[in-house]
Amino acid sequence: MSLSDNSIARVAIAQINTTVGDFDGNTSKIINYIQRARQMDADIIAFPELAVTGYPPEGILLKSGFVKRNLDCLNTVIDASTGIVVIAGFVDRKDGIFNSAAVIADGKLAGVNHKMFLSSYGVFDEKRYFQPGAATSVYDINGLVFGVEICEDSWHAKGPHQIQTLDGNAQIVFVISASPFSAMRWQEREQMLSTRALDNSCYFVCCNLVGGQDELVFDGHSMIVAPDGAARFRGPSFEEALITADIDVQEVNHARRRDKSQPVCASNGIERVSIPKIRSACKKQKLPVNSFTPPDSLEEIYKALTLGVHDYVEKNGFNKVALGMSGGMDSALTGAIAVDALGSDRVVAVIMPSIYSSNETQSDAVEISKILGIQYYWIPIEKIFNTYLETLAEPFAGTKSGVPEENLQARARGDILMALSNKFGWLVLTTGNKSENAVGYGTLYGDMAGGLNVLKDIPKTMVYKLSNYRNGINLVIPQSIIDRAPSAELRPNQKDQDSLPPYEILDPIIEAYMEDDLDAADIVSLGFDESTVNRVIRMIDRSEYKRRQAPPGIKISVKSYRKAVRLPMTNRFHS
Repeated sequence: MSLSDNSIARVAIAQINTTVGDFDGNTSKIINYIQRARQMDADIIAFPELAVTGYPPEGILLKSGFVKRNLDCLNTVIDASTGIVVIAGFVDRKDGIFNSAAVIADGKLAGVNHKMFLSSYGVFDEKRYFQPGAATSVYDINGLVFGVEICEDSWHAKGPHQIQTLDGNAQIVFVISASPFSAMRWQEREQMLSTRALDNSCYFVCCNLVGGQDELVFDGHSMIVAPDGAARFRGPSFEEALITADIDVQEVNHARRRDKSQPVCASNGIERVSIPKIRSACKKQKLPVNSFTPPDSLEEIYKALTLGVHDYVEKNGFNKVALGMSGGMDSALTGAIAVDALGSDRVVAVIMPSIYSSNETQSDAVEISKILGIQYYWIPIEKIFNTYLETLAEPFAGTKSGVPEENLQARARGDILMALSNKFGWLVLTTGNKSENAVGYGTLYGDMAGGLNVLKDIPKTMVYKLSNYRNGINLVIPQSIIDRAPSAELRPNQKDQDSLPPYEILDPIIEAYMEDDLDAADIVSLGFDESTVNRVIRMIDRSEYKRRQAPPGIKISVKSYRKAVRLPMTNRFHS
């Protein structure tokens, strides 16, 4: 490639789905995408942050064998990189370990860039494991000058991109990223990259990870932003893709001539790495722009949940999932998501009516199971419940029936689901939502018993919106389920609002307290009843011990419980 003959640089973005510690799988995938990019005559291909190891590796980084294996796999990638420039994330080891980007050119390691700004907020904990980088480089291939930085670096106005463009005259900055999904996060990412491109008069090429890893989902949505701040190309969301586009670097030169603050050529204060010409210069036919339209908010949340369930099940080696199908909203939506993620042949519903289950909910549980096309078991719990009561008759003598008796029913159901899980190796999906988890409206070792809580970060009001969204594609959730007042059906005529404020009041109070960190007075000032606010806050503060013991769930919001919101269980402070 020689820009004296051709100002077009063909870049490829490998938006891939990796798995932490799957070195063989990750390496094979990287090499496959390199081969595909080479066939498309790409000059440079970029992979996500820590593509070799998977992201986030967390505490497994402390095992020396993990880092060594990652370095061995990087060498395998280097050997497979003839005839192309490859940018790939890996863990470097030099007096500590570094979150790094390898720049590989024609089968040789040309340089390594270390991440300078380590993420240690929200779900991130990088400072616990990595050392920050202290220097950066630019790379020159016969007139094409580019820089490389890693995820969080690009979110800082004075990140390495500033040095790479001002001192190194980089025309393109490649950002390799593992930026987790939260609702409409792609808009913030795009706005940030647009600002960086405008401020530095250059192209920004962002390759973002896609896929589910434990509670996190990565949405992909890689993009190319031009020097004028416009997003010229957006990759797809929630799916792997090889994105190829042509960049005319003359646009950078024109932009910098207009912007007198940008030097046309400078070389002080930065290492410049010269890379020999990779292949003979050839005139390329410019590729057409084929950009994807981003999904709206409900669509992207539903897709994130579906991908999160699929990857959690697949990457952890489960063949099927099982859930308690009650005939209520939460289990109905959970079942629909599971079927969309895995297929109807891999989802099993267990209908476990008690003496308090209404005919309507029982019939709806059967109906939705049939609509979804899933196998279902009908296992009444009345005999088990009565056996519990007989067994506990002596210690319970003289007491009034109440919550303990209600919870016995939930625990009977939990036991049945876990027995099926143990017998057949199924993953149990719990069906509680974020509103219930926040205030402790659930039974430990009962309806909270399982391996993955699909709706853990979805408030009840959002459950209704997502259900209506899914029915807009094709009807899967009977309208009778959506219209019925929510109930745990653990006592006669029970309704959720017997124990909780209406969800349209409860959900914004939870958000204000747990996500916005407002105290009671601030929340009351928003127009909420003082006694209701104080009551909800007390329930939240008293329920942290339950949230700690709940199964993992898919993160959708900026502040999800357990991953980003951690309160002490022993706590005498109440706002």
